[in-house]
Amino acid sequence: MELRDIEIFLTLAKELHFTRTAERLHVTQARVSQAIKKQERRIGAPLFERNNRRVALTPIGKRLFDDIQPMYRGLCEGMDRARLAARGKTGVLRVGSIAVNLHDFRELFDAFARGHPECEVQLRHVDFGDPFGQLRAGDIDVQIVWLPVKEPDLTVGPVIYTEPIVLAVGATHRLAGRASVSYEDLADETVMGGARPDYWREILVPVRTPSGRLIPIGPSVSNFQEMIPILVTDEAVSPVHAQAARYYARPDIAYVPIHDAPPGRWGLIWRTGGETELIRSFASAAHTVAIPPGGPPATERATPTG
Repeated sequence: MELRDIEIFLTLAKELHFTRTAERLHVTQARVSQAIKKQERRIGAPLFERNNRRVALTPIGKRLFDDIQPMYRGLCEGMDRARLAARGKTGVLRVGSIAVNLHDFRELFDAFARGHPECEVQLRHVDFGDPFGQLRAGDIDVQIVWLPVKEPDLTVGPVIYTEPIVLAVGATHRLAGRASVSYEDLADETVMGGARPDYWREILVPVRTPSGRLIPIGPSVSNFQEMIPILVTDEAVSPVHAQAARYYARPDIAYVPIHDAPPGRWGLIWRTGGETELIRSFASAAHTVAIPPGGPPATERATPTG
């Protein structure tokens, strides 16, 4: 089995979605299907159950995943150590982020690098449909994520950034030209779902408006790319963090301030059982860096909550 085929199998086993697997690995969906069929022919049994509604591992697929995953991780870690050694590095800190405004956190990365020139920082994207999966699997060490996080196995570190919440709508939507909207307006709209865990959804999209009217929840998505066609066709709207207006600026999408939404807070989290000196140093650096452009004054920065 080729290394790329192994990577495709392991990624699909985690994503359970052919399109997301292809996007994550930067290959075509046909390449993913071809690799899985090739592996199934070689093994002589299906590795996935798939139909128009769902993809799931078969018992044989689950056994193969459990056998291969630790060996693949060990191989990748060995290659990483060799590559780092060739560059004079002795360590690596893998930072995952749901946020798209990573440029705003450059001061944080640079501050950490100054204190740890021997360590390489590697950045990874995390979908909000599975916000803690990569962290719990050990694929990343620390994560930039919106708060609150109420997971017993995860430590919440410092708040590093706050920003407004805005409503993403299609450019021709009836609310697109408004100076601002209220959560009360959402009772007359279909609002996208998909944020996990539920307490995130309840913060971004309450079940009811301030007056008690029910807010209709529509299609679920796991990343912003899936939101785009739903927004531009006016099928649904969605509250999002204001960074989307800068990093997903499009002529067919408008972003309208939600004047009664609480500010979105971003902070660091990590596995409580996987805390290391590098993670502690990264969290410490977050206390000393300048707030990113567009963020609040330094006096609004919070202390660790976990």
